[in-house]
Amino acid sequence: LQGAHPDRLLTALERDPAAASGFRPMAYEAAIARVASEIERIQGTYGNNAMAILSGASLTTEKTYLMGKFARMCLKTAHIDYNGRLCMVSAGAANKKSFGIDRSANPWSDIVNTDVVWISGANIAECAPITTSYVWDAREKGAKVIVVDPRITPIARTCDLFLPVKPGRDIALFNGILHLMIEHDWLDHDFIEQHTVGFEAVADHVKQWTPKRTAEVTGVAERGIRQAAEWWGAAKTSFLLHARGIEHHTHGVQNVLGAINMVMASGRIGRPNCGYGTITGQANGQGGREHGQKCDQLPGWRDISNPEHREHIAGIWGMDVNEMPQAGVDAYELFRKIESGEVKGMLSLCFNPKVSLPDSEFVRRMLEKLEFYVAIDFFLNDSARHADIVLPGSLQEEDEGTVTQAEGRVIKINQAIDAPGDARQDWRIIQDIARALGRDKGFTFDSPRAIFDELRVASKGGVADYSGITYEKIEAQNGVFWPCPAEDHPGTPRLFEPGSWNPVAKGAGPFYFPDGKARFNVAPYTPPAEDVDAEYPLILTTGRVVSQFLSGTQTRRIGPLVDQYAEPRLELHPQLAAQLGIKHGDWVTATSRRGEITLRAEVVRTIRPDTIFVPYHWAGEKSINRLTIAAQDPISKIPEYKVCAVRLSKAAAPPAYASSLEPQQ
Repeated sequence: LQGAHPDRLLTALERDPAAASGFRPMAYEAAIARVASEIERIQGTYGNNAMAILSGASLTTEKTYLMGKFARMCLKTAHIDYNGRLCMVSAGAANKKSFGIDRSANPWSDIVNTDVVWISGANIAECAPITTSYVWDAREKGAKVIVVDPRITPIARTCDLFLPVKPGRDIALFNGILHLMIEHDWLDHDFIEQHTVGFEAVADHVKQWTPKRTAEVTGVAERGIRQAAEWWGAAKTSFLLHARGIEHHTHGVQNVLGAINMVMASGRIGRPNCGYGTITGQANGQGGREHGQKCDQLPGWRDISNPEHREHIAGIWGMDVNEMPQAGVDAYELFRKIESGEVKGMLSLCFNPKVSLPDSEFVRRMLEKLEFYVAIDFFLNDSARHADIVLPGSLQEEDEGTVTQAEGRVIKINQAIDAPGDARQDWRIIQDIARALGRDKGFTFDSPRAIFDELRVASKGGVADYSGITYEKIEAQNGVFWPCPAEDHPGTPRLFEPGSWNPVAKGAGPFYFPDGKARFNVAPYTPPAEDVDAEYPLILTTGRVVSQFLSGTQTRRIGPLVDQYAEPRLELHPQLAAQLGIKHGDWVTATSRRGEITLRAEVVRTIRPDTIFVPYHWAGEKSINRLTIAAQDPISKIPEYKVCAVRLSKAAAPPAYASSLEPQQ
């Protein structure tokens, strides 16, 4: 479906305004030479940091490692970040603050035998069907399932208790639940005393979150809050899952900290059938955030500002540590640096920023402002249409490598077919650029296995230690859970078990702090960056639908998926539709302070009356990110995709795109 698609890039392309498509074919080696020449020109004129790299979490871990090394060793630029900045970083920051490590605490098999499953902000039936099967197995065994979401998603239709939280108010709900846990003494005092610090400050903070106040802020009925607290608090075993619904906020880290506080107060972590997990949004959402393509990170979940960590990685790479750049900035901030003139050139791989980032009109202008932009992809996505050079990359089945699942299990992808035409495996393209620059030291790998073997050494002794994982071991064990510090180590399916050892605590306790204890964190409620008012009285929230994925570059080219959901639709409640005189199928216009979009109305009873929902998988006139706000969490720098203020009206006329079909149609 993908490799043989007529849109598949089979040759390098060079921008040519005179060509009908805006591009003309170019020989691969000539394209590589042009890329190298432009990088040399830009860095020679403006400095190393004038070049920026955007990478992705759908790449194999080998490629993500290589991208970080390419930025810092070959280009010596601080400016690299990845599209996981739009996905899992709020969870990662909160996990690090609470546990000292960023990984789900338990294997998903622990879900099946738990008493209560709590799911916040995660449309798992449509976005994580394998996870859903574990939840449904637990339900069949008698588990209570609690779902928190502004929409009645498919998983919510099968749950025991649904809490329709107002977008942006999740932390108020978590604090309110903890308030009731304390009031009714649904606490594990031994666990809190022996394995945590900071509970007293959190307990004092949540005193204000009475059921009455929690209900007023969240929009959830008080009886629902009390029932959820009782089921969660009194359970013997439980598992909490969350995803972007609580993370895509200017207070996303605080939301996750609030969820973790609930888990730790119960003491139900670090033992069978009791756990906590964050659901990743891409195939390698976990592995993609561990080994160096984040702006502040080095392989093994090391900190680029830590002198010891820098020395270790510089030694592995054979480079002068003084030449290693310091921390860069997040993906959206890179576009602000284009605006200010600090960044002049960009290379992107597996990232479609024009569709994926908020305030997409600003992103479009910045892509056009770049002096040079090279995109590596297998289709000409909406961002690549602004590139000066497009290099034909590879699909997963055309390469081999590893990815790490949400539960922390490293698995392997085996190559099935060769890349067609002049398309190349992505890691070969990066090495070809390094060679053309005359900077190929450290970029002469002959296989993904060779890259992985260096990654193993680089990660050794780090929090994300892969040193004991080999391709053979992955296949023999059907995956290996990290950390795995030695080849005779079986891996670590369940974190934080009593008596477990880690390189930070060194026997002091199971958590990844010097004293071995987890941290409770006060998580205050703050309203969204842009709340409703008289001019913009409705909340817009965005998300996924089952038949589309990410920016739609692949799924909008697969006929059966397009047939299921050909274009974005705007979901609104019948009560709101009646107020505005809107009927199902009408063209409606949603307007924010940044732009407007006209879509067909889908009148549903599965959403709050004060909220509208639009999926984000489309580009151009169909892109909901024309409306979203670029406000970011101050810690994780994740954008606030889940809340912005809009107004809604019947459209004066259908949009221009209404007279045409999607190409695949």
